[in-house]
Amino acid sequence: MRLQRFLAAAGLGSRRSCEGLITAGRVAIDGHTVTELGTQVDPDTQKVAVDGRPVSLQAPVFLAYYKPRGVICTANDPEGRPTVLDLLPPTMGRLFTVGRLDVESEGLLLVTNQGEFAHRVSHPRHGLEKVYHVFTPRIFAGTSWRVLLKGVESEGELLQVRYVRPKGRTPDGYRYEIVLGEGRNRHIRRMFEILDHPVRRLIRVAIGPLELETLRPGTWRDLGPEEIEELLAAAVPRRRSPPLSAARPGRGKEPRMDAQPTPPFGHPREGRCPTGLTPSGGGDERESEGGA
Repeated sequence: MRLQRFLAAAGLGSRRSCEGLITAGRVAIDGHTVTELGTQVDPDTQKVAVDGRPVSLQAPVFLAYYKPRGVICTANDPEGRPTVLDLLPPTMGRLFTVGRLDVESEGLLLVTNQGEFAHRVSHPRHGLEKVYHVFTPRIFAGTSWRVLLKGVESEGELLQVRYVRPKGRTPDGYRYEIVLGEGRNRHIRRMFEILDHPVRRLIRVAIGPLELETLRPGTWRDLGPEEIEELLAAAVPRRRSPPLSAARPGRGKEPRMDAQPTPPFGHPREGRCPTGLTPSGGGDERESEGGA
């Protein structure tokens, strides 16, 4: 078994990042430092260490997790805030999150110990769509639809959404379904701030074909083999499509939120609120890897 593949299967990252560990001289086999890529290792008879710490293969773990608000996705927090990994049983071994949601965001998060899976699903070039429900106190005017789809400049980046659809009014305000492809740090919040629409709550309800469904905050479930295959099949390199232009919502009229939702703007996607989801709180989106 190639050493970089072994390290990725042990949960140390993608194969490419594991190659960096090897070439940096941080990996040893049976006490001898190895720097040559492609070195073979026998997990049953040889001992591997990274930075002097033993590394072993783990049974693959693939979880769908509902990240609550107030919980962060990093492994350790200098401020002492609870992390996603703090809330999972230590018997699961070394785990990491696939991408992130910001501390004030909630919703669907993937957790695994498989570096190649994480790399495939989270790579921006693969454009795996992520679906969010955003709650804001004010209704969008016609120009706002076009701005979301055409994109806005923020901190030197062009921020766009692929799709937006009104989903009705709730006690927390007007709910909109937003679809992102390649997301950036605090993507949705930054766009809504530019449009002067405060975000009261932000929930990720789907990653590709995988939906939040009946998970409650702080709970998780194992992914089935078919779900894993569907995620990998959806995470394939895609050509960049030209910016979408918004459909006109009726000569500048605001879409009616007290009636049936108006047609969506952007490309079509069927979306629904997870069963049992009730509005509350305020939201944000992810810290790094890009996505909300």
